Amino acid sequence: MAIYLPSSAEEEQLALDELTPREIVVELDKHVIGQKDAKRAVAIALRNRTRRQKLTPDLAEEIIPKNIIMIGPTGVGKTEIARRLAKLANSPFLKVEASKFTEVGYVGRDVESMVRDLVEIAIDNVREEKLEDVADKAELNAEERLLDILLPPSPPARPGEATTAGGVVIDGSTALAESSSRTREKLRQQLREGKLDDRQVEIDVRERNFPSFEIMTNQGVEEMDINIKDMLPNIFGQRTKKRKMKVNEAFEYLIQEEEQRLIDMDHVTRTAIDRVENSGIVFLDEIDKIAGREGGHGPDVSREGVQRDILPIVEGTTVNTRYGMVRTDHILFIAAGAFHVSKPSDLIPELQGRFPIRVELQSLTMEDFVRILTEPKSSLVKQYTALLETEGVKLEFTPEALSEIAHFAFRVNESTENIGARRLHTIMERVLDELSFDAPERKGDHVVIDADYVRKMLTDIVKDQDLSRYIL
Repeated sequence: MAIYLPSSAEEEQLALDELTPREIVVELDKHVIGQKDAKRAVAIALRNRTRRQKLTPDLAEEIIPKNIIMIGPTGVGKTEIARRLAKLANSPFLKVEASKFTEVGYVGRDVESMVRDLVEIAIDNVREEKLEDVADKAELNAEERLLDILLPPSPPARPGEATTAGGVVIDGSTALAESSSRTREKLRQQLREGKLDDRQVEIDVRERNFPSFEIMTNQGVEEMDINIKDMLPNIFGQRTKKRKMKVNEAFEYLIQEEEQRLIDMDHVTRTAIDRVENSGIVFLDEIDKIAGREGGHGPDVSREGVQRDILPIVEGTTVNTRYGMVRTDHILFIAAGAFHVSKPSDLIPELQGRFPIRVELQSLTMEDFVRILTEPKSSLVKQYTALLETEGVKLEFTPEALSEIAHFAFRVNESTENIGARRLHTIMERVLDELSFDAPERKGDHVVIDADYVRKMLTDIVKDQDLSRYIL
């Protein structure tokens, strides 16, 4: 992707903050075809976050995110819009299926785990950013440690000791230091050129085998706020053992050690929690599966119970995580569902009220399929062309072939289960099945996929609807 990358995280954040809703939609258009209404809704939600950050703290505290419900069949771009939005905003993003949760008291995932998972994602993201910042220093430190192992420092000369160099009596420690320095620089050069990669060295490696034990709680593992792994080194002490490895492996290990040493994990944690609280995005998929308020027995009781458990998280509460307390007041929740059987109005009124923006996504047309094949930055055509190019095969699709692929995908969706754009993946795999298999033996070939080839590969399967249910 030919995108200008700013020189620092601050510049990048500034650039993102300045994106207008129209520019956000343009960015989303590069990855998702159609669905203008949904893109407009999420673009406004993202821009409102930027606006909120420019307000006084007391007023900003009062402004809650306008959560969104996306209504539409599978495979039309609901998840992709949310994921691309989070990537664009550099926000912690979590996709979770609402149907995975169960009412408190039943066996299953606890709804607060979505916030804990979001914090873990944010911690990983911030740590990765910090690793980039300290990468150069970590490499230099690791290089010095490795050189110390390859060439242990000489013991200091005793007072009054002297040596002779070229007939001139000089201080012994000076001569020794100069000689050692020259040798060290030669080794450094050889190390950087990879000439020492196969040499064996012995380094101290931290042991990871801690005593094993179990802790049982009546609230389940997810409620445990104590990080046992962090406690253990303090309880049993940090043990190390000698291990022999090649220089290049040792260098990688020492770099990792130095990176961990240079990163301030307290600062990482504070930054991550701040990001979760102010810019986190949770995508609640399959929310239609927990819609239902009828009856007083059977699965509907659990469905309504899950909704009532999710409600405080969406309304704004404080969740206890192993990194500290996390407030959910300003996390943006984007819910999505097909709503084939149930309706958004089947959700409990309190939860409906917390999703004021409703957007209906349209089913994809044949024209949309053609655009999906070619227009996005990482379109299927570009992906398959690049994959086969690694084998030395130049792949080309004619416009008629793309129309035919789109036509077959649309027909199969209509006659069997409608899985939206995901159908294109299975259709493309079937079309390129023989070519992908034979590609290593066809190095240097220029292959043109035309409409006749597509028909030859797909017609028999599409004709047999029972078979196409399993293959396409």
